[in-house]
Amino acid sequence: MTFFTGRYDSKLDSKGRLVLPSKFKAQLPGEEGHELVIQMGFEPHLNIYPMLEFKKVMSKVSGLSDFNEENRQLQLNFFSSITMVELDDNGRFLIPKNMLSYAQLQKDVIFIGMGTKIVLWDPATYEKHLIRDQREYSKLAEKHLDK
Repeated sequence: MTFFTGRYDSKLDSKGRLVLPSKFKAQLPGEEGHELVIQMGFEPHLNIYPMLEFKKVMSKVSGLSDFNEENRQLQLNFFSSITMVELDDNGRFLIPKNMLSYAQLQKDVIFIGMGTKIVLWDPATYEKHLIRDQREYSKLAEKHLDK
């Protein structure tokens, strides 16, 4: 099972490529380990899934009824926000320009391992989304995890 954790700082090269951190690369499943799916997140960041994990998410979205307008809107937005990429021999992958723009990625990038996926953030945007008050963080954890 894939399990990504940790934070890694990196830099985009001049062509818009990133090197996947070696700790994350080691977690990729064998057969489909070189195929990744990049998806635009709900906030201005990018989600990166190994193909195996993405198939689980895709199954949920594609399984929604086409007879419901909200489902169709969700499917349209979901499937138009993804692209498949492959790691090269150096562990690099190319991020399409529209995705770089959406996530406001320019040079510096933060990788965050979030279990079954990795998220890419622009450092300034990432900082804006962090909870600074530990009490607020504790209350949020209690609300969602202490059940």
